[in-house]
Amino acid sequence: MGVSTVWIEFAAALGLVAFGGARLSRCGEAIGHHTGLGTTGVGLFLLATVTSLPELVTGVSAVQFARAPDIAVGVILGSCVFNVMIIAILDFALERVSLYDRVSRTHVLSACFGVLLIGTVGFCMFGRIDWAIPGIASIGLYTPVLLFGYWVAVHTLMVEEGRFVDPEFADRVIDEPEMDSAGAWRGFALAALAVVAAGIWLPFVGERIAVQLAVQDTFAGTLFIAFATSLPEIVVALAALRQGAPNLAVSNVLGSNIFNILILVPLDVLYREGPLLAGVSELHLLSVVSAVTMSAVAMLAVLVRPRQNLFPRMGSASAVLVTIYLLNLYVMYVLG
Repeated sequence: MGVSTVWIEFAAALGLVAFGGARLSRCGEAIGHHTGLGTTGVGLFLLATVTSLPELVTGVSAVQFARAPDIAVGVILGSCVFNVMIIAILDFALERVSLYDRVSRTHVLSACFGVLLIGTVGFCMFGRIDWAIPGIASIGLYTPVLLFGYWVAVHTLMVEEGRFVDPEFADRVIDEPEMDSAGAWRGFALAALAVVAAGIWLPFVGERIAVQLAVQDTFAGTLFIAFATSLPEIVVALAALRQGAPNLAVSNVLGSNIFNILILVPLDVLYREGPLLAGVSELHLLSVVSAVTMSAVAMLAVLVRPRQNLFPRMGSASAVLVTIYLLNLYVMYVLG
């Protein structure tokens, strides 16, 4: 199959993901109004889960059918890195004011949980230690730890969400949503179907792109497929920003990172050749370090709210996020 055909397939998959993600923000905002969750709650729990469906489906497909564990882990960790970089994109897209001046400091809590979960994955990946549960050789000890960590994160965020509302940085309130509750849920379901369909397709396309470009599965998963599966986060976040809901945008991005790490739990169960993290390249540790560092930069920017801009329409913190992301890809490509 020629290179042109592979790239056409890749572009078609991107378009399908973008189509599904375009409706998620509008439907999610209406659901938040009807259910009382609000924009931040919808972003953290509902939108973050749905926009992470490509990572879930792509990871399952890569492990179960394509037999490419590096693609699966590269998608998850590469998406975590790219998701934080989306904050820089949002900062660039927001005119006349810094994004970090428009969002609540409560997002630091969800970013902290993301750092803890991603750091746990990196610790368990170091040295390619087996970490197998005695008597269950194909499942790692880290799997129940990640599952418990996700439960703690969701429980804590749900409790704290109602306690630390910052009125100064609240998103606008929708008095009359465009659709009723049933219509909003219908639109949400249709968008999710489009996202899942593209997610099944992507790992096979990524495998062929890796062969065509003579790069490792690690790099292909981190760059091409991680970007594609992060498209819903980009589309939803930009749509939320246009609708005057920056907290919805940021909470969706940070909540997606928490859910992304949860995806490693079913992938580890499905991977029958041993614990998943023991069978992948240690190059993924670079993505772990990048995601943790970028999350720390984002947290500092939200807390300190830096005023100095290095470039027009982009703050110094956002410039650092973009730099770390590009360095992550460059070093991974060179080492690969």
